[in-house]
Amino acid sequence: MISFEIPPFVQNQSQLIRMVAEQAMRPYSRELDENEHARPQAFVQMTWPFTQEMVKRTLKPLMENGNGTNGSAKPKREGPDYSLLGFIMMIEQMSWGDAGQYLCLPHPMLGGAAVDSAGTPEQRVRFLKKFTEGAPKWGAMAITEPGAGSDNSAMRTTAVLDPDTREWIINGEKIFITNGALALKESDGLCVVWATVDPKAGRGAIKSFVVEANTPGVTIAKQEHKLGIRASDTVALHFDNVRIPFDNVLGNPEVQQPENRQGFVGAMKTFDASRPAVAASAIGIARAALEFAKEKLAEEGIVPDYTKPLHEMTAVERDIIEMEARYKGAWLLTLRAVALMAHGESNRLESSMCKYRAGDAVTWITQKAVELLGPKGYSREWLAEKWMRDAKINDIYEGTKQINQLIVARSILGYSRRELK
Repeated sequence: MISFEIPPFVQNQSQLIRMVAEQAMRPYSRELDENEHARPQAFVQMTWPFTQEMVKRTLKPLMENGNGTNGSAKPKREGPDYSLLGFIMMIEQMSWGDAGQYLCLPHPMLGGAAVDSAGTPEQRVRFLKKFTEGAPKWGAMAITEPGAGSDNSAMRTTAVLDPDTREWIINGEKIFITNGALALKESDGLCVVWATVDPKAGRGAIKSFVVEANTPGVTIAKQEHKLGIRASDTVALHFDNVRIPFDNVLGNPEVQQPENRQGFVGAMKTFDASRPAVAASAIGIARAALEFAKEKLAEEGIVPDYTKPLHEMTAVERDIIEMEARYKGAWLLTLRAVALMAHGESNRLESSMCKYRAGDAVTWITQKAVELLGPKGYSREWLAEKWMRDAKINDIYEGTKQINQLIVARSILGYSRRELK
């Protein structure tokens, strides 16, 4: 028999996170939106113990397997990894509370996803154990550059090996880095930096390197002022002869040939894990806007009669039903991508599908909510206009809508990157 029930422990966790979203996030949403670089301290202190326990559970099998030093394979798991489902549901709930604050969650985040996807068991323990102890810490990932966005082959940040000291020397600039300052300057965190070991060799030379907090040569070049998710820490980073140990490279440090780009493929697997998380965040924002719009419309006596055919409904009622359909469709696609990942199966196609669909849905749903709510929806008296501003980033980061469409097309049609061009 197939069961679609959410496991009880995941439901219980989700209820706790709902309380955090209602009591520690939503009440401060407007204040933090208007004070962009302020830190949500109450939220950080409340959620840090959850992060510590979450990372401890993740590392426990590795620690029991000889401190993560027994080979490069991950320990086998019996049954699906329901912690992934719990994490995705947590992101959805927190983003319902406030997406900008959720992005300030003290957690390995994208940096941890990169270590988990491309690192050895020993590296996973070495870099992630710090997130189980001490004061709050953050992880970040640095990919985007002024001249390299979706086309990562144009990346110009370099990592050169010093043969005398066996250290990597990183030089370059990265922009739009979520939690860059929190990870590298305001806590004992880490940032996974993508760089090329040979600018002439294309994607096969792109590797990911772990740069830990307070490493000499790392500076905050700029704090970004954004349309939405304004509570989020977003910065540009400058790397000037930054030296890190040789073992801080994730995966194979050698330049890979076009037919065997294991290092680049390993790095790209980060997105297979992170795109469903972005989709879940988008869906949390969409649900916030949808619920609020339905509540305010119900106060005016506008409640859809689901027993009627569409042609007998008012235009507003049809809009509400379309909002619900897009929201639920995106959520089901996201759960599909997470389920595959939880069972240890490839989810590259599904992660791009859910990321595309959720980004598209939240943009439309939040705009429609503002439209239906009229002048007050557009005013700062309500949070509807903020949700509309917060929504758009989900169409952009972790792969734009257009990039994810290309990935879906390549996966379904079997075309190469060159053929699709």
